[in-house]
Formats: sequence, C-alpha cells, structure tokens
Amino acid sequence: MAKTSIDSELVRSLAALLDETHLNEIEYESAGLRIRVARNAQSHITYAAPGAPPPAITAAQEPGPTDWASHPGVVKSPMVGVTYMSPEPGLPPFIGLGDLVAEGQTLLLIEAMKTFNPIRAIRGGKVTAILVQDGQPVEFGEPLIVIE
Repeated sequence: MAKTSIDSELVRSLAALLDETHLNEIEYESAGLRIRVARNAQSHITYAAPGAPPPAITAAQEPGPTDWASHPGVVKSPMVGVTYMSPEPGLPPFIGLGDLVAEGQTLLLIEAMKTFNPIRAIRGGKVTAILVQDGQPVEFGEPLIVIE
C-alpha cells in the first residue's frame, strides 16, 4: 500500500470547521484519502430509541404569539439533528423551565451523525421557554430555548 502525504492545511481547515460549528468530529474523503478530525470527546453516549414524547413544555408566561427566532435570548440549533434533554435515559434533564443557567452551561444535546453535541447557554439568565421536546428532530437555526 502506497503512502499518501497528508495535506496539513486541509487538516487545519477541518479542525477550524469543528470550532466554528461546535461539532465533536468531522470526516472528509476524496480520491481514496479519508481524514477524520475529532476533539477530545467525553465517553460516547448512546441512547435507546425514544418512546412516546413527554408532554410539551411551554413558556412560563405565554405572552401570546411570539417570533422566538428574533428574541435576543433565544438559543438556536447550530445543526440538524435530534434533541435529548438529559445526559442519559432515565436521568433528570439538564434544565427545566424557570431554572437559572450560567453562560456556557449545557442545556441539551443534539445528536447529529451518531455524535452527541452539547448545546450551551449563550448567556446567563432564567430559562423562560423550552421550545423542543426530548427526541424531537430539529433543523438548523430552529429556536430551542429562551433565556432571559
């Protein structure tokens, strides 16, 4: 098997892409060369297929029709995936309605391509709305949580 030189600039670009997208790993393949770049991730978390979703959690004070996407405290999904509200099945959720959170605190996980990505608080404050349920598929840019 012939050795292929590795394009260090490509590896650096992939590593920078990990930081920009907050992913834990990325894989690139072209012309028979496959490169996988991963962060020092915590142990792999596996989930059983979600059962019936729990009842929807709504805002503490329903202010009427709100465009959550433009709210200054909204945390949006940085990727397409499936949400998980707790670190493991059977454990309590990361956050609840009315909880006080610190900037950088894990709010939920999004599974994308069999990788569980922590979604962190963009600022400290009180959780005033949880707009997704455990096991719910989400799209890029979809509002997930509101922190005021």
